Amino acid sequence: MTDLTQTPPRLPQLWKKLDKALLVTGLVLLAVAILDPANLFPTFKFTLAALWHAAPFLLFAILATAYVQASGAETLLSKAFEGREIHMIMVAAIVGGISPFCSCQVIPFIAASLAVGVPLSAVMAFWLASPLMDPAMFFVTAGELGMDFAIAKTVAAVGIGLLGGFGVKLLGGSALFADPLKEFTKPSCCATSGLRGKPEWRFWREDSRIDAFKSSFVKNLLFLGKWMVVAYVLESVMLSYLPADVIATVMGGEGIRPILIGALVGAPAYLNGFAAVPLMSGMISQGMAEGAAMSFMVAGGVSCIPAAVAVWALVKPRVFAAYIGFALTGAVLAGLIWSAF
Repeated sequence: MTDLTQTPPRLPQLWKKLDKALLVTGLVLLAVAILDPANLFPTFKFTLAALWHAAPFLLFAILATAYVQASGAETLLSKAFEGREIHMIMVAAIVGGISPFCSCQVIPFIAASLAVGVPLSAVMAFWLASPLMDPAMFFVTAGELGMDFAIAKTVAAVGIGLLGGFGVKLLGGSALFADPLKEFTKPSCCATSGLRGKPEWRFWREDSRIDAFKSSFVKNLLFLGKWMVVAYVLESVMLSYLPADVIATVMGGEGIRPILIGALVGAPAYLNGFAAVPLMSGMISQGMAEGAAMSFMVAGGVSCIPAAVAVWALVKPRVFAAYIGFALTGAVLAGLIWSAF
């Protein structure tokens, strides 16, 4: 009798379980060990020194994020989608620019909001601003690129949210934004239950919230830790082998050209928001224009896979294209304004 049972392929399963950040780190270090063994120890030394320098900012950011999640402060997000449309756009852009959770975490809430008639303009404002900045990102950016850059990127996040929100409002009657949603099952009211209720600022009074704090702290410590290791290893290799004059020639100098290049390269080349910060620090030291660094980080942050998938999952391709268009336009404007100051 023929055995119809099949053993699932092991390679795809192993690939899914494999940590991509650690894989990148291992491959880079292996390449250095094979091609330039003398530089392996300096690479380790640079990485450890950079992590030690960034540790206070990382720990503060991780603690702040854990506190927000344990206290339930994310429930305040629902306030961004109340009131008149103009008010919703402004609040959604501000909340998105400082919120501590990624676009994927709020997909159920956004889906429910769109289903019950929340204007696409307010949702677009939130979606554009949300991936660009959060408390952890702010302190990591401030530690590597300076407080001015971190504040400017936060302002850029809110500004791009406003650009997209009011852009959708002005073009709301056009064919571009007519019937914007894909066909999807209308979420039940429980889809947003995680974003309802009142925050409990003294979270330590409840065991469940203490557990949530511990879980968030460990999760973010591991997440940020591994990506910062990737970033600093790549930065060390880049400083060792990428000629400064190449970066200065391609992405240095004044004018709009390096800013445009930063925005266009940032969209497909963005690895991770936290990993991008040390890389930009290294490239700026090699001659990259700061305006180009700003446009790179803004364009890459909005168009990175998690943020883009959150939008693609719910809206039609033409609306998604508008989302990317707003992101690139905002990135270029952010780079130009930052370079001017």
